Amino acid sequence: MSGTWSFTRGLLRNPLGALGLGLTLLIVLGGLLAPLIAPYDPLRQDILARLAGPSAQHWLGTDQFGRDVLSRILHGIRASLFVAGLSVILALLVGGFLGVSAAYYGGLYDRLVMRVMDVFLAFPIILLAIGIIAMLGPNQANTALAIGIVYTPIFARLVRGPALVLRESEYVQAAQALGASTARVIARHLLPNLASVILVQSTLSLSTAILVEASLSFLGLGTQPPTPSLGLMLSEGRAYLTISPWTSVFSGLAILLASLGFNLLGDVLRDTLDPRLKGR
Repeated sequence: MSGTWSFTRGLLRNPLGALGLGLTLLIVLGGLLAPLIAPYDPLRQDILARLAGPSAQHWLGTDQFGRDVLSRILHGIRASLFVAGLSVILALLVGGFLGVSAAYYGGLYDRLVMRVMDVFLAFPIILLAIGIIAMLGPNQANTALAIGIVYTPIFARLVRGPALVLRESEYVQAAQALGASTARVIARHLLPNLASVILVQSTLSLSTAILVEASLSFLGLGTQPPTPSLGLMLSEGRAYLTISPWTSVFSGLAILLASLGFNLLGDVLRDTLDPRLKGR
């Protein structure tokens, strides 16, 4: 408990860490509590109030159908967090398993797994995600699956390096000599020592996953209308930039803050948890 408090206090003492943590909490709470704090139904249309600017009734204005921009942004954040979180969890489970198992068993299995990961890494992230969605069809679940597949090689290669070092450590060899099963060695000795690396990479991946989800929705391949999505709102607002830029400006700002928050938090976590950087 004291270690957790000491870590949190050290994180808050860093201005960038405090900013990243504050933005992350703001975005996460805004998305989770969207049904409770959104002032309007995000699908409710009011044609008489269409393309209105910020006012007491609509704090961030309305879109081309008279829908409240603030309400749609809050629900759009919720959708983005769902897709990004699901994709990172999928990539972590699959990529982490492949990376740890490849490092532990080595040999032909290691070379085969890593060459397959290299093939996936050879494709640009967006193009590979577009190709997967083109085969599966555009919706939230398929978008999360596509981003998860794209990020799987990143986690596999990231985990494999430290796992190779840990496999040769004395306490792992001692556990093997005492007859510990493979599952026990991985669960009790490898994974706990990989937790900091996984935590940092997961936080950074959430930042880029939000951007990828917004990009795919902007292209019409992610969340489908009328479900609110930050990327979709940004795309729909392009046609009205000269007369009512509020939808594009505020949805783009929400994407920026969400990505910036997770990115800053991930950078500070890396600097805090990496013993080589603690003296800086």
